[in-house]
Order: sequence, then C-alpha cells, then structure tokens
Amino acid sequence: MIDHRRLGRELELFVSDPLAGAGLPIWLPAGAAARHAVEEYVRELERRAGYRHVYSPPLGKRELFELSGHLGYFADDMFPPMRLSADDEFVLRPALCPHHALVFRARGRSYRELPLRVAELGGMYRAERSGVLGGLSRVRAISLNDAHNFCALEQVGDEVREILRLIGEAHAVLGVRPAGFRLSLRGPDQRYVGDDASWARAEEMLRAALDGVDVVEVPGEAAFYGPKIDIQIVDAAGRESTISTVQLDFDKPERFDLSYTGSDGRRKRPVMVHRSLVGSMERLFAYLIEVHEGAFPAWYAPVQLLLLPVDAAQADAAAGLARRAEAAGLRVEVDQAGSLGARIRDASRRRVPYTGVLGAREAAGGSLSLRLRDGRVLDPMPAAQALGLIGAVVASRSAGLLPPA
Repeated sequence: MIDHRRLGRELELFVSDPLAGAGLPIWLPAGAAARHAVEEYVRELERRAGYRHVYSPPLGKRELFELSGHLGYFADDMFPPMRLSADDEFVLRPALCPHHALVFRARGRSYRELPLRVAELGGMYRAERSGVLGGLSRVRAISLNDAHNFCALEQVGDEVREILRLIGEAHAVLGVRPAGFRLSLRGPDQRYVGDDASWARAEEMLRAALDGVDVVEVPGEAAFYGPKIDIQIVDAAGRESTISTVQLDFDKPERFDLSYTGSDGRRKRPVMVHRSLVGSMERLFAYLIEVHEGAFPAWYAPVQLLLLPVDAAQADAAAGLARRAEAAGLRVEVDQAGSLGARIRDASRRRVPYTGVLGAREAAGGSLSLRLRDGRVLDPMPAAQALGLIGAVVASRSAGLLPPA
C-alpha cells in the first residue's frame, strides 16, 4: 500500500517531530516548493474567476466566535480561549468565515457588487484528538483554500454551479480523482442554528444546482449553519474524506447583520456561500502524494530539472545552465556527488521529471541530453531547446512530460 507518510519521509517533503507536537507537520524545502506551486495555481484560478484575496489573522476575540456561533456549537473542536487580561480573551479560529463576514461589513455594499467573492489561503486550528491524527491527512494546524461568496438570493444557483465548475477544473489540473458527491443534510439529533424554512430552502437550492450529478444524500453531516455539497476522495487505505465543499449559510448574515442596498434602494440580506476548491493544503497533498506515488506533474514537482555533469570538467557548464534554467522560472539543481550511474538512480528515486546529462561533447556544443522520469531518453538538443521544452510542459500544467500536441 502506498502511504503518503512513508513517501513524505523518503522524498523529504515533510517531517513530524515530537518537539513540534502531534498533528503539526513541518514542510521541508521540497514539499514547500510543490505546495507553493499549487497555491499559486489556485490563486490564479480564483483571480480569473473574479475572487478578491484577503489576509486575516488566525485568531480573534472570544466575542467574534460567540457571535458566529462557533463557541456555542463547535467548542469541542476548538482550542481553549487564551486569556491575556480580565477583558481580553482570544481564540485560535476553527474557521475563516467569521473574519470574512467582517470583510463584507467593512463598508456599505450595493447590489452592483454582488456576488462578492472573498478568498484566502488561511490558517485555522482544530483541537483534534491524538488518536485521529495522521501525517498530513488529519492535522491540528490547517492551511485552508477558503472563500465566501456573498450573493443575492436569486444569484445562489448560478454561483453554486460556477463553483462546481471551478472545482472540476482544479481537480483535472492537479490530478484529483473524486470518488463521489455527497449532499450533507441535517440529522434528527444534530444541533444546528436557523429556522426550518431557511434550511429547507437551502437544501432545495443545492439539489437544484446538482441536477444531473450522481449524488448521495447523507443526513447528519451538514455544518451547524447549513447544508453542503461535499466532494469525496478515497486514500490508499480505502478511507473516504472530503476534499472540496460548497455550503449555503443563511445564518451568519443574520448574526453579523450583513446587508446590501438593492436596486430598489432597500436594505437586503445576502446569502453566504462557503466554498473550498481543493480543501486544505495538508489533506490535498496527503492525497496527491499517494495518487501520483510521489511523481508529481512537472509543473509542481519540487525539482523540475536535475543537471548531472559527467565529471568536474563540466561543472562550470552545468552551473551556467542552471542559472539559465532559474532565469526561465524552472526549479533546478546540480548534482556532482558520486558516480553518474548512482546519480541517475537517485534522480529516479526522487521522481525528478527531467534529468539532464552534460558530458564533454554537450558542454562544448551547448547541448543537453534529457532523460525523462518515465525512462525515455531524448536525442541531444541545444540547451535552449531543452529548457524551452520543459518550460512549455510546465506552463501548460500538463500531466505529461512532453509539450501538448
């Protein structure tokens, strides 16, 4: 069985250290490089879709989370408040939505601004019990690809369908293979906020947006403030979890007294749509490490090109070519330690997409012989052409190792 924890150690992507604490993995340079590439892609996708990115603090005053309902309905999953003085208690946030509600109410809003799409890759914290923690798949410090779309009621259906389209686009580029769609509804014994009429309306809106999609309805899995669409994945051990989600919320706009001025000049209440295209970076990479067996697509591989001078005489040529590759935006390393055969085997172990061998002939002629991760060896070509080939694959965010036809 492929286990992301084992591959994470072997490929030096992340480490868990008892001194850092359980459920608090540390991303090593290779893992951080891959994560950064994915984060930039997601931000770019969101920008093109009209999202506005913000930064908000990972903690807030106790009163913020009392107002949002988290302390009343979610306290068992939160870290205890931190008291700085008799009047100041702060809480590590378990969700980003309270801060994004404050973004919306920072000034008056007009119907012309809706839907207002507020996005953030932000930190949140869950007081998970030690027994459920594991690698990157279940952690206590979570980096969530989150957004909250503030809509007029009549915009909700189109907004949810557009979110589902964006989720599909992101999954296709990253190599995520969803296992199914779930409509998570209230359960008979579940504590929740809001009135029955609002819940029924939200449930019907999500059902309508899922028209034509094979979906399983699951009572008892809703958020405490509203129903949600959950897109499921299955890990190498056969465990199912949620990677992407869309949630409707009529409650927080009431709690935070959010409003906008309608076309008739009247004050109206928006609907808050919670959504995550790819979930948390931690759970996403736990899945991606396993589904790709550590061999990430070239565009988010930690090292995209590994240069191997045959001997010391080609060291300067390799260093110069590495500088050119870096200037072209590629992640490149030069490996001179050990025999050429051992270095080629190490490149294969590290799942590097492209290995460039520089012998005396290549160094003298300014060419490069590329070995692909899948075992293919390309004919020697001018170094500029080799860098252009790799750059074209990276720019296309293709799953293959040669430029798309």
